[in-house]
Amino acid sequence: MTRLGFAFNPTIANALLLRDRAVAWCAEHDVPAWAAPSGEIETLVAQLPMTDALVVLGGDGTFLRAARAVAAVDVPLLGINSGTVGFLSKAEPDALPDVLQALIAGDYTLEPRMTLEARLLPDGLGESAESHVALNEAAVVRGSQARVVRLEVSIDGSHLATYICDGLVVATPTGSTGYSFSAGGPILDPTSRNMVVTTIAAYLTAIRSIVVSPDHRVLVRVVEAYDSQVSIDGREDFPLKVGDAVEIVARDRPIRFVQPRGAPPFWELLRRKAMLLPS
Repeated sequence: MTRLGFAFNPTIANALLLRDRAVAWCAEHDVPAWAAPSGEIETLVAQLPMTDALVVLGGDGTFLRAARAVAAVDVPLLGINSGTVGFLSKAEPDALPDVLQALIAGDYTLEPRMTLEARLLPDGLGESAESHVALNEAAVVRGSQARVVRLEVSIDGSHLATYICDGLVVATPTGSTGYSFSAGGPILDPTSRNMVVTTIAAYLTAIRSIVVSPDHRVLVRVVEAYDSQVSIDGREDFPLKVGDAVEIVARDRPIRFVQPRGAPPFWELLRRKAMLLPS
């Protein structure tokens, strides 16, 4: 490793302290480094081409913001948790020196994590007006009004169901512990390649959550809604009107997570952070 970048949450005091410690460590060890707030995507993208790894200092929200930049410029990503849960992080703050030393020494492996591309189709027709990358999920949901939406879902052009619901989540394996899980979806091995399609508060349906191969294309069309939107990783929201559709596919290019040697496996993090499994 010759150059490290640090993306931090400027609203978390612990993240700012961690940034200062990280930059000081790099200066002491003659490691070129830079730091920027995780929300400054253009700054991150501009710095990443000459960077060997991006270290995220914050919680899962900070990590997801930084992942937008890494989706544009393929650089390995590592999270050090200074937020609340930190499911996406590989280390806690007290391990900072050891983690940085491991990066410099190349003492780590890389985990490919599948990402999604969500294409917005105005009126459900023609070429996509815009597309967005998601590490966790793309969710088509009702807006601010407390009224259900009617969503038509198809897979590779084959009709699956029309749901009356609060929304629908299409998640990656990495995102299966988030919004999809809270809506009743399964937890997947984060290094697998599948999509999880999960309804949110669906009315009178037997198909509430399914796992879909990454070779398929999921299309969600807004059939009826007072107000609706598509949310990308809970960070970007885009309004939808009746007739609009969102096409969701697995991207060929993953985001690469840094796994320092000795870092706990996912299943241990699952038990420790979410307390979902018995000790």
